Amino acid sequence: MTRRQRKRDIEAEIIDLSHDGRGVAKLDGKTVFISGALTGERVRAHVHTSKKHFEEGHVLEVLQASPLRVDPPCPHFELCGGCSLQHLKAEAQIEAKQHILLENFERIGHVRPATVLPPLTDQPWGYRRKARLGVKWVPAKERAIVGFREALKPMYVADIHSCRVLVPQVGERIHELSALVSSMDARERIPQIEVAAGDDATALVFRHLDALSAADTQRLIEFGQRTGLMIYLQPGGNDSVQPLWPADAALSFRIPAADVELAFRPLDFVQVNAGMNQRMIARTLDLLDPQPGERVLDLFCGLGNFTLPIARRAAQVVGVEGEAGLVARARDNARANGITNAEFFAADLSQDLRGEAWVKQGFDKLLLDPPRTGADACIPQLPLEGVRRIVYVSCHPGSLARDAGILVREHGYRLVSAGVMDMFPHTAHVESIALFER
Repeated sequence: MTRRQRKRDIEAEIIDLSHDGRGVAKLDGKTVFISGALTGERVRAHVHTSKKHFEEGHVLEVLQASPLRVDPPCPHFELCGGCSLQHLKAEAQIEAKQHILLENFERIGHVRPATVLPPLTDQPWGYRRKARLGVKWVPAKERAIVGFREALKPMYVADIHSCRVLVPQVGERIHELSALVSSMDARERIPQIEVAAGDDATALVFRHLDALSAADTQRLIEFGQRTGLMIYLQPGGNDSVQPLWPADAALSFRIPAADVELAFRPLDFVQVNAGMNQRMIARTLDLLDPQPGERVLDLFCGLGNFTLPIARRAAQVVGVEGEAGLVARARDNARANGITNAEFFAADLSQDLRGEAWVKQGFDKLLLDPPRTGADACIPQLPLEGVRRIVYVSCHPGSLARDAGILVREHGYRLVSAGVMDMFPHTAHVESIALFER
């Protein structure tokens, strides 16, 4: 097949929505994934990539629109890759995610929840408190571009002037960040800006490949003073991050229902959606139902986002996390909140755990909150004999479905309930939660 034949325009009926938010069509025996298309639509599309078993393209024209289609509120939606579902009604987005979760349970895990939990939703705009913005100096435009990657050409930074999903303190200042970097001597040597927002302050971390001039340092300080944004510098790896202005910069967020406040550093992992995090913690505690006499194991615990609220209710909770820095800050957070019944350990949960002291302890309940790869490596090594209840918080429906099959078929649990939580509105990301009982 020639290059000319591979890249072509087609008309197609969209029969489904893929896990990454693209329309799915069938053409000449091949699956075609079409960005910007919705289920039930007829579209004219440009095919830009052809593989052996599938093709990829993007919408040129919607010939017959879905009744669920809406005008994207963001003027950069078609260019920017930060969102993929702004053209779909909000209620339909969460329904699509619930469908993906249930389909993964059946297709991958060969299990089905006895009860489907109602979806959890929160504010759909201005929610994103963690992000990494790309930065690129473009000589032809004589300015630096700041934004997410382009949707169709991810090797490029999208030229945007605002972002509706970022916290407004930053989302409404993209053009100001572009002007700031453009004014700097190091404008060609700043590849990214990390965004991290706590309850009371928002930080920007400027990655710079060379030492900054005194003039650039002063420009950053003045920008922070004018906007109220905390400024950090990152000359090297994650451990090199240091505050520039103010010198005592600090970030934290509160969990009022548990009377807990968690301090964190700008590059630490925290849940991206502050409002949804509160709802997710409440649902997790409701499903796990920790009791005063129980011991709970919290794996992939991070800063203690779940561990410390659990500790307010249980007799003892043990948190385990692979990143030693997060474990140290989890211990600090426990001390700062006066919590003495939480213990933390650093361990790579994808490796052999037989030498870990905590594995030999007995637990009544278990919380799992793994990365996208899931928990299949650690599940067979866990002391599950006395664990009556497991709550699994997932950021990837495929790994959750696989692990659900393992828990049900190999360890004697049943999948009691499951449902989605809209952690990333307007994207195809599926966050979910599941309850397992003996």
